[in-house]
Amino acid sequence: MTAPPNRDGPRVNEDIRVPQVRLIDEEGEMQGVMSTREALQRAFAVGMDLLEISPNADPPVAKILDFGKFKYEQQKKKNEARKRQKVIEIKEIKVRPNIDENDYQVKMRAMKSFIEEGDKVKVTLRFRGREMAHQDIGVRVLERIRNEMDALTKVEQMPRMENRQMVMVLSPR
Repeated sequence: MTAPPNRDGPRVNEDIRVPQVRLIDEEGEMQGVMSTREALQRAFAVGMDLLEISPNADPPVAKILDFGKFKYEQQKKKNEARKRQKVIEIKEIKVRPNIDENDYQVKMRAMKSFIEEGDKVKVTLRFRGREMAHQDIGVRVLERIRNEMDALTKVEQMPRMENRQMVMVLSPR
């Protein structure tokens, strides 16, 4: 079997070290199996490069094309893919055990907008002073949030204590 291409892309022109290749010409027509030297001569005759497209085939497939243009197209595709990809962020919402109803509704609207944008939401419920003795109130608040957000989200991390705060992570369905 032939060696795979090196780390900086496919092999070009003299870097192709196999005795025979299956050639595709500049119009995309299959020319058949021929010696690598003959394929190189055909490529240079039309002022283009010989590029190894499929190195693991038997014999490897090579194509006559403009290597500079090929690299440019590959870079453009990579940039386009990077532009389309969405980075998932974790947004944090902080609540308290004795949260007021209006404040709760504001936090719920913010959570829904984060989820609709495709972000994860980390709900942090902080206890102060004697509130630590009444963790059941905090659990009820987080359960209420979980039940109201159930249609839009799934619980990625169930509520758990971290020092003086309870943390739960919700992610979009």
